[in-house]
Amino acid sequence: MTTQITDGVRVSVQTLFQPDYSSPRQSHFVFTYRIRIENSSAYTVQLLRRHWQIFDSNATSKEVEGEGVVGQQPVLEPGEVHEYVSGCNLRTGLGKMRGTYMMERIVDGHLFEVVIPEFTLIVPYLLN
Repeated sequence: MTTQITDGVRVSVQTLFQPDYSSPRQSHFVFTYRIRIENSSAYTVQLLRRHWQIFDSNATSKEVEGEGVVGQQPVLEPGEVHEYVSGCNLRTGLGKMRGTYMMERIVDGHLFEVVIPEFTLIVPYLLN
């Protein structure tokens, strides 16, 4: 698990290769990732937007931006946690992702970026 804390918001990521949905012969590799967002600050915050950078080991990359995460813009009181699972398709069995969340501190409307730590997407047999 990879973790990063920005302005009191802890983001942790855990990845999993999905062999049943992948087809290596067709250069199709499916990964899921579980994100845990924990508000360790003293303020209520809301996740407004996400920005992802996705890198494949064949030197291709793409960016994904949009509102919220999996259709939600969660509000987290101090001490609260929000978790979700999402996925990514790659053309190779090795890649990485990193990104940011745009958050708002509810008490005063202050906007700030929270870093999503860089994490690796790798098929398990490449580790042997």
